[in-house]
Amino acid sequence: MARYGLIGKHLSHSFSQRYFTEKFAEAGLADHRYDPFELENIEALPALIAETPGLLGLNVTIPYKQAVMPLLHALDPTAAAVGAVNTIRIDGNGLTGYNTDVEGFRATLLPMLQGAKPRTLVLGSGGASRAVVYVLKELGIKFRVVSRSRETGDITWDLLDPSLVNVCTLIINTTPLGMFPEVDGIPPMPMSAIGPKHCVLDLVYNPEQTRFLHAAEGRGARTANGLTMLHAQAEASWRIWNS
Repeated sequence: MARYGLIGKHLSHSFSQRYFTEKFAEAGLADHRYDPFELENIEALPALIAETPGLLGLNVTIPYKQAVMPLLHALDPTAAAVGAVNTIRIDGNGLTGYNTDVEGFRATLLPMLQGAKPRTLVLGSGGASRAVVYVLKELGIKFRVVSRSRETGDITWDLLDPSLVNVCTLIINTTPLGMFPEVDGIPPMPMSAIGPKHCVLDLVYNPEQTRFLHAAEGRGARTANGLTMLHAQAEASWRIWNS
């Protein structure tokens, strides 16, 4: 049996198992299986691989996209440049890390830009944020990263005032705030400064409309969730595992 899976700490929010299970069924791949593997710490990964016969690939989610890197034998150039891994290929050469979040986010962002290069706020500084920043740099878009610390971002949450939000017309939430099951979470920012000229993206896909997107849409902003990114990065992972 060919096995694949998702590693992370809390996986009740994930649609990945359903996505790949349906994909395998449609393709007639009865000998393929995709499972969630909750790891209390990333050091448990080698044991998981040793105890799971037929494991050919893994997706990686919060909070291990950066922490997993020292356990890998090789990195794809994009993953190395991003500094985060969300896909692992397992073969005779060991564990190779890739970042398909880049392809997934690009697929989400480009249709919304319509050729524009708006000033951008990236909310959060974790592994998903690194993929977002990589794409923004690639496209020549000026941005600021909002984080809890100046060590990991350009500005801290307490400095996120209405005037800055007003001029940054693209806002991207890369934090898990609002993700199932804690659906009441919302980034602590001045929502009153968001209006019809804004485009707001939330990488959370469960629920499909977070409180953040609902509030932004209510103020006239164009919005998008993380489902397009999920599908695009999942297909990119599949290509990597089968290349």
